[in-house]
Amino acid sequence: MNRVVLQAQLVERGVMRYTPAGLPALDLSLRHESQVTEAGHPRRVSLEIRAVGIGAVAEQLGKLAVGDTAGFAGFLGSHRNGKGVLLHITEFDARPASL
Repeated sequence: MNRVVLQAQLVERGVMRYTPAGLPALDLSLRHESQVTEAGHPRRVSLEIRAVGIGAVAEQLGKLAVGDTAGFAGFLGSHRNGKGVLLHITEFDARPASL
């Protein structure tokens, strides 16, 4: 299974582009910070991840402002250049606890 659910802040949004199939695509950078428990001990987690929305979700993501926090869900894949991880957003909710 490959499913990620993440509450994150939008820190960067690219310009809407279109795939070769003509679908809208939007590249984003998301920042997540939280505290989790690992091996019975609290751990602070802070990360930034590149993400992309394709199709109708890209158009909806375009309405978010830089600095907005939302809940994002999707799957992980490799970046177009084959280096690093890319979150493919399949759904999101401006009310982060809703996903």
